[in-house]
Amino acid sequence: MILVGIGELLWDLLPAGSHLGGAPANFACIAALLGASGVVVSRVGDDQLGREALAGLQRHGVDGTFIQIDPEHPTGSARATLARDGSAEYGIAEDVAWDYLQWIPELAKLAAQADAICFGTLAQRSPASRETIRRVLACSRPECLRILDVNLRAPFHSLKLLEDCLRRANVLKLNSEELPSVLRAGKLPAALASDAAPMLQRHYGLRTVCITRGAGGSVIAFGDKTVVHPGVAVEVVDTVGAGDAFTAALAVQLIAGSAPERVSEAANQVGAWVASQAGAMPAANDCGWERVRALYGVPGQS
Repeated sequence: MILVGIGELLWDLLPAGSHLGGAPANFACIAALLGASGVVVSRVGDDQLGREALAGLQRHGVDGTFIQIDPEHPTGSARATLARDGSAEYGIAEDVAWDYLQWIPELAKLAAQADAICFGTLAQRSPASRETIRRVLACSRPECLRILDVNLRAPFHSLKLLEDCLRRANVLKLNSEELPSVLRAGKLPAALASDAAPMLQRHYGLRTVCITRGAGGSVIAFGDKTVVHPGVAVEVVDTVGAGDAFTAALAVQLIAGSAPERVSEAANQVGAWVASQAGAMPAANDCGWERVRALYGVPGQS
């Protein structure tokens, strides 16, 4: 399986230290840990943080071939403040390298090979990156999962951008806090997650719609079936990257053709495991990972 995360690659500056992150990079990292080929398409500065980012991805088994080096703009960062429940609020640096992601012909070949491409709204705050992301999506195969992981970060989004992204995706993942904005973008009525997931699926003709609810689990609409998961109880260290891990496991199981209940269970279990660890990219040897991968990784991988 080739799972591509395209967009921001940055450093999460947490109270306990710095951790490599960015939603598309987190997605690719967990995909790699699950036994897929995780690829990041992004841009870093020609600086120490950029070099450390490349080294960090390599340690996690992520393919960094398509990460560009920007000679003029710094590597991205986001200063995170953690609440008592482990949730995070971000102050995201502007005018950084990933805002200038450039189109290169090699991206067309990558897109044509990809089984899944995960993209979000944040990386499209600049015209250059927005155009590159759209071109990559346009080069993908019809059967490729084009996963919109909404990732709303004020003030870097608009209803117009969100609507455009929804029209380019065939899988949608969002959280309950983002749900009202997504419904407004589609001019749809307010609804609970259990009703909103199938409504969004029908409205946009999507293959799958997933709404996460933090500790309360998720609602996933699959065709004519909606699966509600109550969540997995864990001792939360921080929630940074938990949603991205959820998306990676979701993609792996959808590509494998797993039953809806298994897709839901795998996504919730992997997301909960990341929430129980520090940072968005825990090491493969961290507590409990081998069990998680054996149960919910790419079939046939160990």
